[in-house]
Amino acid sequence: MKNLKKKMKNKTPNNTNKLSLIDHFEELRKRLLYSVLILIITSSIAFVFNKQIITVLLNGLESEIVLRNGDIVFVEIMEMFSTSMKVSLLFGFIVAFPFILHQFFLFIIPGLNTREKKSIFIFLPIVILAFGVGVCFGYFVLIPPAIGFLLNWGSEIADPMIRIGNIINFELRLVFWVGLVFETPLIMMFLGYLNLLNAKQFARFRRVWIVTAFILGAFITPTFDPINQSFVAIPLIILYELGILGVKLIQKKD
Repeated sequence: MKNLKKKMKNKTPNNTNKLSLIDHFEELRKRLLYSVLILIITSSIAFVFNKQIITVLLNGLESEIVLRNGDIVFVEIMEMFSTSMKVSLLFGFIVAFPFILHQFFLFIIPGLNTREKKSIFIFLPIVILAFGVGVCFGYFVLIPPAIGFLLNWGSEIADPMIRIGNIINFELRLVFWVGLVFETPLIMMFLGYLNLLNAKQFARFRRVWIVTAFILGAFITPTFDPINQSFVAIPLIILYELGILGVKLIQKKD
């Protein structure tokens, strides 16, 4: 009887762990399903209004192209449709981004302590706001000079005929990546809030970050123009400094 009781005690934790693992994957499946459903809904709505969204993306740029005796065209039979799909998916993702983040945090919150849960509820709305500010910065500040530079380059030799897919891909790529890099100070502050890194450690990598900022500037704005690269690199350097300041304030408060 004693041996039987010991065997039963030994089996109990294993069964509990197995159930916990199954529940864990079930929760993950549910959160992923909700995220995919909301993405499908927002992308479908965006597809209905894709012409209006494309018009907004081209607003202010079409006049620049027409002034150079060019026009916006599509040269492949599927190009306009594929462009509409890309715009719908990205716009749908931007609209669904807060909900997807919420689902992600609902999945990880049970494994966090009170301090980490508090930090998530503080940083979540700021993360969404920073992404939106980055998207607006890319659209209103970076795109016009980048397009102007690219259209002026070689315009005395050939007249531009801009493909709709090319210019939309350029804009979507730029605003999306700029929106992400605007999360830099928040990531730094979050790491500082959890005491994983401090302001002095971030300050040591300042020179490395300056070089990285210009590399990212060249990647995000695919031009060899240092002025356009600086439009991305300088805000990144400023954001990094703001992140260091934020980490100092957070850790000083603690």
